[in-house]
Amino acid sequence: MNFSEVFKQSNQLCKVSPDGKYLATCVQYRLVVRDFNSLQIVHLYTCLDQVMHMEWSSDSLFILCAMYKRGLVQVWSLEQPDWHCKIDEGSIGLVSSRWSPDGRHVLNTTEFNLRVTVWSLCTKAVSYIKYPKACQKGVDFTADGRYMALAERRECKDYISVFVCDDWHLLRHFESETQDLAGLEWSPNCCVLAVWDNCLEYKILLYSLDGRLLSSYSAYEWSLGIKSVTWSPSSQFLAVGSYDEKVRILNHITWKKITEFEHPTTIINTKAVVFKEVEKRPVVGSEDLSIHQLTVDNSLFSTQSKYEITQLPAQVPVIKPDPDRANPKIGISALAFSADNRFLATKNDNMPQSLWVWDMLRLSLLAVLEQTAPVRCFVWDPHRPRLALCTGNTKVYLWSPAGCVSVNVPVEAIMNLNLIFTHEKKKSRLSKAILFV
Repeated sequence: MNFSEVFKQSNQLCKVSPDGKYLATCVQYRLVVRDFNSLQIVHLYTCLDQVMHMEWSSDSLFILCAMYKRGLVQVWSLEQPDWHCKIDEGSIGLVSSRWSPDGRHVLNTTEFNLRVTVWSLCTKAVSYIKYPKACQKGVDFTADGRYMALAERRECKDYISVFVCDDWHLLRHFESETQDLAGLEWSPNCCVLAVWDNCLEYKILLYSLDGRLLSSYSAYEWSLGIKSVTWSPSSQFLAVGSYDEKVRILNHITWKKITEFEHPTTIINTKAVVFKEVEKRPVVGSEDLSIHQLTVDNSLFSTQSKYEITQLPAQVPVIKPDPDRANPKIGISALAFSADNRFLATKNDNMPQSLWVWDMLRLSLLAVLEQTAPVRCFVWDPHRPRLALCTGNTKVYLWSPAGCVSVNVPVEAIMNLNLIFTHEKKKSRLSKAILFV
């Protein structure tokens, strides 16, 4: 595995264009665009203030830079570097900004969620959408980019509006059967909209495009409910993570539970493999040292790590949450399906050092990765069953059905990572990763 030099960035604003040709990074108020293969600077833009959010358009021709403190959004063009656009929300403020799927409209959410403003880069027209709800995920687009679902709050009730993205006219408007809507997400096949309630009530609702309620699911009552929700890439499964440390899998035919995955403190399943990270600092004698090694080879004193297979039954480290503190660290906070729908990775917050991998064909536990430090983030390879994770140290960890590997990175610490996959002409896919340090 090869590594480039370290590039400066602010607020972890570092993204690859959707076509895989460019890499954009923000350093305070500057936007730097590099060629992704050579990493040479091709464009350099200067914004009016420190950039808080940066996003590529879907066709990789424009870059959006939002400055929330000043209520400003600047849009830059890669084809015409001299062209630029500035959107000023004025005294009403700005809390979020994003592209529409066509890459020609900018959606701005004002302070206190008073409205969503849709700005057109082509016609300079402006559209206003009132009553957006401030929640975990209140806006979502279908995968084909044709429709947008928006959560609304009117007269102390939850509503959902479906808009057509071509001209932003209202297609459907209906009341949601939730007490306090926490999020919504379209299925990848664009047919079903999943809507879930806040953590005080376990309820997930499935709506069709025309607003019909297809099904409703609730696992239990009078306890903390849903914490995370994700669709499988094929739309056949809906995974629901809960505060009771379980993942429930709903099927797309009856919308009933087909299985639930528990996260036990003791693993006794003989079909599961427990990989435990073991650290070891190399012992170096004085006769092995040289000036060159001391000044150049900083890996000489770095801690090495490897995975060992733990004999079953195996104990999983557990942290008991403090009930007196807000937002207790308990429950399934992260879920992710592999691109081929074969595997599901989960993280249980009161087992922060462990990452669980489930086999969706056999509906059983396949592997557990036990790290020496809490797992910060993980992401699947979008082309093959390969999982990458980091724990905030100087290593990247990779899992596949063939096994696990630990890779040392020549940086001080890794705070986050994103897997980026590009295509070369008439060659196989190449995988690259962005590491935030």
